[in-house]
Amino acid sequence: MPATKEAVIFGAGSVGRGFLCQLFCESGYRVTFVDLDRPLLEALDRRGEYKLRLVTNDSCEELTVGPVGAVHAGDLARVAEAVGRAEIGATAVGANVLKHIAPAVAAGVRRRAELGNTRPLNLIVCENLKGAAAIFRDLVRDALAAEERAFLGEHVGFVDTVIARMVPAPTPEMRAQDPSLIVVEPYKELPVDAAGFIGEPPQIAGMRPYSPFSFFTERKLYVHNAGHALLAYLGYLGGYEYGYQALADEDIYYQARGAMEESARALVRKYRPPPGALLANIDDLLSRFANRALGDSVLRLGRDPLRKLGRTDRLVGAALNALTVDVIPTNLVTGIAAGLYFDSKTDPPAQELQAKLRSRGLAATLAEVCGLTPGEPLFEMVVERYGKMGKQRAGVW
Repeated sequence: MPATKEAVIFGAGSVGRGFLCQLFCESGYRVTFVDLDRPLLEALDRRGEYKLRLVTNDSCEELTVGPVGAVHAGDLARVAEAVGRAEIGATAVGANVLKHIAPAVAAGVRRRAELGNTRPLNLIVCENLKGAAAIFRDLVRDALAAEERAFLGEHVGFVDTVIARMVPAPTPEMRAQDPSLIVVEPYKELPVDAAGFIGEPPQIAGMRPYSPFSFFTERKLYVHNAGHALLAYLGYLGGYEYGYQALADEDIYYQARGAMEESARALVRKYRPPPGALLANIDDLLSRFANRALGDSVLRLGRDPLRKLGRTDRLVGAALNALTVDVIPTNLVTGIAAGLYFDSKTDPPAQELQAKLRSRGLAATLAEVCGLTPGEPLFEMVVERYGKMGKQRAGVW
């Protein structure tokens, strides 16, 4: 299909290039990437397309994705022009980078006003941050003059989503071969918050507007991400290099599945999805976790335990959810305890976590990192499981 519409994506990495651009291009858009990676931008701009490799354990399909262009994030005038022309956009830069791109988006909104472009511009905010769309909207609003903010409110939508396609980071060998090549799984669903759009949601391949959207954010965090985290932390303790290797260990498989089912039971009681829908989602996820061709390492899946063990994050948050509906989170507690033993020397947050445990002890670390305090049922469950796990590791079980 020839491209007749313009899209802009901030971030040409795993999500932007590995997922969003495919959907936009398949829907008739020409995509302009905004990024800082000059070799990648030059390759994208020179070719006007790139290779996307879809892999499973049984197949490999290579797609050519385009048309695309690229603009360096430091070229504010060209970035503003791209935003000024776009009919759809997205961010996939990392939550901490949103504040840095907000002025560029604001410049683009200002350019739209100058051009008299009153068509809706909806920005899909693909960041691992609760309430990311509202946070980014406020950052852009703060970068505009008071008299420009009405235009933003009337013509620019900020849309939450959850990204479930698994995209490992390109290896140095892949970068040397082709800086634009990216390998992904074929999964192709993009749920988005229907309430975030200005005007009617556009027709985008794979995009599914939903309301209320909180079910999908919690399903991603407390089922998908929780399962991945438990797989990572138990896999690390088991000496496995890749997630699919850990999943092939029956003990780890059943504990990961058990944790996902504990979380799913809580979501069923809260949201009442169609019968069997969450169990089908768990079956699908476990099948995708076993994708050897992605080569997803336990170190990548487990990195940054200081964030992943937070009170509202994937494991502790899921366990607290379960307890509110009288589901005993036995397997989730095992995942939390295993995460506290994650001590990879290649991950600074993991080393910081271990330093806290050594200097401050378990109770203070649970309070600071996990937001759990003595007297809470989950605190006591984690303390007990952590102690038993320590004895097992020491060989005195």
